[in-house]
Amino acid sequence: MYAVILVGGKQFIVSQGDVIYTDLIGADEGSEVKFKVLAKYDDKNFSYGTPFLNSVAKAKIIKNGKKKKITVFKYKPKKNYKRKKGHRQGYSKLEITSIS
Repeated sequence: MYAVILVGGKQFIVSQGDVIYTDLIGADEGSEVKFKVLAKYDDKNFSYGTPFLNSVAKAKIIKNGKKKKITVFKYKPKKNYKRKKGHRQGYSKLEITSIS
């Protein structure tokens, strides 16, 4: 069974046991979180819409961390304007435990 879930404004196609990386979720490692199911695909039957308002996908947070650092550099030629910044995006590693 596959499901389309909504995590932090982004949609993911998942099944039970999948591991996905999302933007940082404000929960501790090892805790369980629930997400909305937007659509389901089960043995040649595809369903979406109102019946899934109460459907949820449960996931366990395996790890919270930061990605590799990126450098942001802005400049304007001939104007002596330069700005250099670094950024590390936070992420959460999730394992889908069940879809109901």
